[in-house]
Amino acid sequence: MDNHRPNPDKLLSQIQIDEARQQRGKFKIFFGAAAGVGKTYAMLDATRQQKAKGKDVVIGMIETHGRPETQALTAGLEILPPKVIAYRGTALREFDLDAALARRPQLLLLDELAHTNAPGSRHSKRWQDIGELLAAGIEIYSTLNVQHLESMNDVVAQITGVAVRETVPDSILEQADDVELVDLPPDELIQRFKEGKVYAPEMAEEARRNFFRRGNLMALRELALRRTAERVDAQVQAYMRKWDIEETWPVRERILVSLGPHIAAGHLLRAGKRMATSLNAPWMAVYVETPEHGHLSQAERDRLAQMLRLAEQLGAETTTLTGSSASEELLEFARARNFTKIIVGKPARPRWREALFGSVVEELVRKSGGIDVYVITGNPAESRPSTAYRSNRLIPWSGYALAFGIVALCTVLDAAIIRSFSLTNLVMVYLLAVILIAARYGLGPSILASILSVLAFDFFFVPPYLTFAVSDSQYVVTFAVMLVVAIIISTLTVRIQRQADAARQRERRTAALYAMSRELANTPDPQKLVEIATKHIGEVMASRVAILLPDSSDRLIPAGADLPLDPSERAVAEWAFTHNQAAGLGTDTLPGSKALYLPLTGSHGTVGVLGVQPAQASQITAPEQLHLLETFANQTALAIERAQLAEQSRQSQVQVETERMRNALLSSMSHDLKTPLAAITGAASSLMEDSTGECRDLAQTIAEEADRLNRLIRNLLDMTRLEAGAVQVRKEWHPLEEVVGAALTRLDERLRSHPVTTHVPADLPLVPLDSVLIEQVLVNLLENAIKYTPAGSPIDISVSITVSQVLVQVADRGPGIPPGDEERVFDKFYQVSRARRERGVFDARTGTGVPDSNPGRGASNGGDGVGLGLTVCRGIVQAHGGRIWVENREGGGACFQFTLPLEGKPPVVEPEVVP
Repeated sequence: MDNHRPNPDKLLSQIQIDEARQQRGKFKIFFGAAAGVGKTYAMLDATRQQKAKGKDVVIGMIETHGRPETQALTAGLEILPPKVIAYRGTALREFDLDAALARRPQLLLLDELAHTNAPGSRHSKRWQDIGELLAAGIEIYSTLNVQHLESMNDVVAQITGVAVRETVPDSILEQADDVELVDLPPDELIQRFKEGKVYAPEMAEEARRNFFRRGNLMALRELALRRTAERVDAQVQAYMRKWDIEETWPVRERILVSLGPHIAAGHLLRAGKRMATSLNAPWMAVYVETPEHGHLSQAERDRLAQMLRLAEQLGAETTTLTGSSASEELLEFARARNFTKIIVGKPARPRWREALFGSVVEELVRKSGGIDVYVITGNPAESRPSTAYRSNRLIPWSGYALAFGIVALCTVLDAAIIRSFSLTNLVMVYLLAVILIAARYGLGPSILASILSVLAFDFFFVPPYLTFAVSDSQYVVTFAVMLVVAIIISTLTVRIQRQADAARQRERRTAALYAMSRELANTPDPQKLVEIATKHIGEVMASRVAILLPDSSDRLIPAGADLPLDPSERAVAEWAFTHNQAAGLGTDTLPGSKALYLPLTGSHGTVGVLGVQPAQASQITAPEQLHLLETFANQTALAIERAQLAEQSRQSQVQVETERMRNALLSSMSHDLKTPLAAITGAASSLMEDSTGECRDLAQTIAEEADRLNRLIRNLLDMTRLEAGAVQVRKEWHPLEEVVGAALTRLDERLRSHPVTTHVPADLPLVPLDSVLIEQVLVNLLENAIKYTPAGSPIDISVSITVSQVLVQVADRGPGIPPGDEERVFDKFYQVSRARRERGVFDARTGTGVPDSNPGRGASNGGDGVGLGLTVCRGIVQAHGGRIWVENREGGGACFQFTLPLEGKPPVVEPEVVP
């Protein structure tokens, strides 16, 4: 039984949060590693149990994938009719959000949380529908696979080689009231695939070879288990915070390493790293800044900064705490973050100092409770400071001398007033002196003053006089109390003084940061932002400052600087910018530099470099100064990024307006040219029929060029319609081999000089596509191959299919695509010919450029000569929900590839009955 009383303020805040959550519906997610583990089955089974208890249950949308055992669980449950949305000639069945809100059941089932709604729906994603339903107080059950989590997207793609497009923010999983893990061993899941219980039999084997391999399933299962465990761990910590539980619950190992300025700190960090690796546990390095921090020598401060950097390099999270007691701050922080182990260094101070001033290790062990404390010792030679190191800590002899003199003055004053005041008042004079000495000269002189005050009072004012002997034993108690009170007062005075100094330093840092942030927020001009940041950082850090920003070629140039930058310093700044790491003075990278260079990292990447050259290295290598400088750098980076984004937005707006005007002109010209072009084509055809010899050749040339111009105008019209959204994709189920055949038939005359090979699987299923538009894509790709490859070179067309998409490839044996142009060839009006004339033709077999023997060979963007064919291809493929790209082939040539998604179920074609 937990008898600990929770914090009232935290409890009140938690009650308010709970009341707000009660206004929303409960949300439960059935979470799994992959399709087929039984999430939908488990959800339906749990739903039937809720219905048996009398709860009003409705199925909003369910995907049984034809599994009879899953379909059987829907019997007797109310199913909400789907909403039919017409999209590009196809009727799509979607969840009816308005109908669900009007029906308002107690429990609603919505399968496939990561589903993307059809265009025209109120929300683009199903999880957004669920958010509106929860706000209406409706309880929701849903399902989710681990690969659909946004944070897992790239990890899953790296493991399986399949990029998942439909993702869900991790916050949705974190906001769920309950997450039930539905697990199935990989071997059993593969067996279910073979039995046709996951996908249709004709697609199950293909899915098993590509995505659902045993290794992939094992990795996905581990990700799902780990993500579920992390969520449970977060719930445990939230519960502990809610009820203000200070004891550590060792549900998961967490390691905390306590750092200090001693030399053996590096050994502690490495020991912590080894322990964290062996336990597979998160770990953290912490330094507690106590009032004694102000008395550290410069060597100790530098060593502490190095240890914090070493901790980050070893993969630890680092932080600096502030408090009067290192042990209390460590234990409070460890309990708040549920750390189970604390690693500290073995004390190297003399025993008498520990007995007099206390031991951090002893207090940690005594007060740690359920937290394990590990005392690690390093090399004995390293654990004890050297003589040279100790010599840096100078003893303030002047303070001790002044303490002796002030006590002597107090004795003279007491001798002058002894006849008018009692002995108690004389003691007050000494205590006042102790307080003054403590406030001005520190702890050591104040303790000396306390001892001297007791001795002086006894020697001069307690009979027998001028001797330390005491005639009345009561004075012994007086002396003891006087000494203890004096020492306590001096200690407290010194502590308060140090805390006040630390508070003033924090206040100055906060004020400086606020002043710079306020000016940055009110300045839109990037150049003025740099000037403001340079001025404030230079004043606060007492340093010379330079800010370098990249130009159009990513070469750093000084945007504002009062720091001279020679080539070697520029090289250090370039390294910091390229690697996004600090370099230069006080770091492990190029430490011989005159300045410290910090990358200015914004939310979208590195925007520049901040260089700081202090008068003394200690001004920026101290941990508190380094943290302040990093904060300045972060604020500067965000301000510069904000200004750059605003400028990019303005330029984008201008570009949009320019593009709109250009498209309007192109559309107008294209329509106006169609009529005279038709007349030219007709006249040329008539001349070819009625002419002979040279006249016939001229008429044929006119007809060919008119046909070429017709294709150009057609591409222009297609491009303007695509950009205006006027092209309607009317998807129907077609055999893809017929579309390929139609494209080859259209180009039969021009393909006679190129042997064409097609590879289409005999069992290729029907594909949902717009046959006219996809035929146009294939025609443009084939024309591109015909025009830019030598006569007689082969052209290969191949089709392959995966679980969720079909892949079409058009490959040639031409010169290939120059490196870096793989994406640009799809841009509107982009031509490779100019780049080829400058660099030479790219030879994919050698990876180098060779002189172009035919510089007149124009664009690799389609066959129209102005760079629109491939742009049209990209627009059509993207309108189908697919992707198009190009790669160079081994042995020379280019391979254009595009994908088309397989969505829905193809119609059942009845076999023809032969009478």
